[in-house]
Amino acid sequence: MNFKKILLTSIIVLFASKTFSADPVSSEKFKDWQVFTATTEQGKICFAQSKPKTRSPKNFKREPSKLFVTFRPQENIKNEVSVTSGYIYKASTVKAKSGRNNYAFFSKKNFAWIAEEEREKKFIKLMKKASNIMIIANEPKGSQTVDHYSMIGFSKAYEAAKKNCG
Repeated sequence: MNFKKILLTSIIVLFASKTFSADPVSSEKFKDWQVFTATTEQGKICFAQSKPKTRSPKNFKREPSKLFVTFRPQENIKNEVSVTSGYIYKASTVKAKSGRNNYAFFSKKNFAWIAEEEREKKFIKLMKKASNIMIIANEPKGSQTVDHYSMIGFSKAYEAAKKNCG
């Protein structure tokens, strides 16, 4: 795991424990995507976030699902793609799919990331072009979930989050 991902893990812990100096504030909404900013002990964080349009199976109990692209300038982190499907993941079972494109994520507890910066950049290009992206994952007992995210508004939300932390 590279240093960038270790830093993200600490940010996720901050998210989970709500130790922000201020809770994330939504600054803009672009169709199916929102832009947030927050301040932590490590500095300013900006991110574009969306919730899935559909989640299956419907009877599977879990917390909300979200897809993020995050910027943390004080830590020299940009274009960081992450996802949560609302439960603890089975190790290395998270993938994103759009058309013929597939991207593997690595997981830690209830979050997953793309491991390589170049793959993140390619995934963001896909997010800008795609109309939908599916996140497919498994929980430790084997149940599979599929979350369908709309990419409508992603490009504008991405640019706004990037500018907010620029």
